[in-house]
Amino acid sequence: MKINIAIDGPSAAGKSTIAKQLCQKLGYVHLDTGAMYRCTARKALDCGIDLNDEDAVCEMLKNTVIELTPDGKVFLDGKDVSLAIRTDDTSMAASTVSKLQRVREDLVARQQEMAKAGGFIMDGRDIGTVVLKDAQVKIYMTASPEARAKRRYDQNIKQGIPTSDIATIAEEIRQRDWQDMHREHSPLRKADDAVEIDTSDMTIAEVTEAIYQLAVPFL
Repeated sequence: MKINIAIDGPSAAGKSTIAKQLCQKLGYVHLDTGAMYRCTARKALDCGIDLNDEDAVCEMLKNTVIELTPDGKVFLDGKDVSLAIRTDDTSMAASTVSKLQRVREDLVARQQEMAKAGGFIMDGRDIGTVVLKDAQVKIYMTASPEARAKRRYDQNIKQGIPTSDIATIAEEIRQRDWQDMHREHSPLRKADDAVEIDTSDMTIAEVTEAIYQLAVPFL
């Protein structure tokens, strides 16, 4: 039987990296919901749309196609934006548009439709609490702002993405954490039945194995 696994947590906690590793181990498909909000923000920025104008952003979404492929690529209206949506300005913009209720409703509906068949690992801010309330395994993944900033900095350097220094990224992460936890609609929080994992001092392999062992009883 193929189950669904929900991984929630703050920005740069390693959710997508771990989800991809788990997908390889289980033969599942990764649905990076954060990428969908990043795509929305990136297109709004490129189109000069006010990120706080809910009507305008929702109207834009009506004519927006977001595709997440099994090999981890992200396509926005047919264009590969896998790297373009990982910039620091897109990250902060994504936090802004994710506060809009009707934007969330649109993207959540898309996410739920994608996951109906099972066999998906979905990560984001409200997967266990809103999107996949019935997921058999729920994880709340966190890490210190400093650890997350170092990972984001290293990732940006490796991928050739323009980046701020670690201290600046850490402050941006703290700001985004506050925004995500205090937004009116679907704030970031740990689901009551989720297992919390602090990855600050854990390797990718250690986190992957820990979640795999939690999933084993359901496989």
